[in-house]
Amino acid sequence: MVDQPLWEQIGSSFVQHYYQLFDSDRSQLGTIYIDESCLTWEGQQFQGKKAIVGKLISLPFPKIVHSITVQDHQPTPDCNILSMVVGQLKVDDDPVMGFHQSFLLKNINSAWVCTNDMFRLAIHNFG
Repeated sequence: MVDQPLWEQIGSSFVQHYYQLFDSDRSQLGTIYIDESCLTWEGQQFQGKKAIVGKLISLPFPKIVHSITVQDHQPTPDCNILSMVVGQLKVDDDPVMGFHQSFLLKNINSAWVCTNDMFRLAIHNFG
């Protein structure tokens, strides 16, 4: 068995932690963002930890479950980690929907934080 590169280990651990927090208590997601972080959620832009967490806790569903289909991670030339996630989510009693999410992770004071986060539902309009 081949060991995963460090950036894969860090990225995978981050993704697991992020969705565990998102699915159980979104208010705790503030621990992974910083004041300079940016979120694009379905085309809406939010900047700063307070605005990002405010958006995430205001989402109009009490129950959500994410299922990760695949995740990819790359090191960047400036020692950050770019992560892309494809999966499915189930909100309350709604049908299962696909989603895509990307994260840019940065090590600050020996802790990995999310500086950039982009989320989109995978909804297709054939028409």
